Amino acid sequence: MTGSPHLSDPSDDASGRVRWRRFAVLTVPAVAVTAGLGIALAQGVLAASFAVSGQQFKVSASSLEGEGFAQYGSVDVNARQELIPVAVTAIREAKLHSLCQSVVTSLPVIGDISLNLTAGDKSPVEASNLFVDATQLSGDAVFSNIEIGRDASTLDKGPAEAQGMQDLFAQQADTVSITGLQQTAWATNAGTFKLSGLSMNMSKGKKECF
Repeated sequence: MTGSPHLSDPSDDASGRVRWRRFAVLTVPAVAVTAGLGIALAQGVLAASFAVSGQQFKVSASSLEGEGFAQYGSVDVNARQELIPVAVTAIREAKLHSLCQSVVTSLPVIGDISLNLTAGDKSPVEASNLFVDATQLSGDAVFSNIEIGRDASTLDKGPAEAQGMQDLFAQQADTVSITGLQQTAWATNAGTFKLSGLSMNMSKGKKECF
């Protein structure tokens, strides 16, 4: 999530918020990755607190409102001890409307099997200390009091644990609002995760949130 984001139609409104038409996830620079991955593993500076699977999953929501937003580059590790660069989005308190999560597994003989989870159609999904380790994120976003280019080790607006490695790029804001959220991720952590109207479905074939 370091480096230059793809921005279109950036503008400042009267309330001091920064509006991004298409909010693309920021990617960790190649130099930082090659120099820092080994150090991160040695120091335990990893995003997820568990070994991630070999499959990414997709998450979408009609809207997300969050208080205490932070974003920085980090790494996940899988069961083979391979390091995977990710962009960590951390939100202290979040509400998501019409949440969808999907993952597709390809099995011999059977073919594609899809797991779909939905929630928050009537009452929003609520999460505290939410961390998402993503490789792609898009939507229409509005931030309040955003700080772009802050040292990742000095972040203080997101969850208490939301800090990256020293000298790496990061950003944070008091609040964030994203409509039309779509993201691809390796892992999600949350202190609490309340899913109202939860529904889970397994089906044959490829059925994804987007």
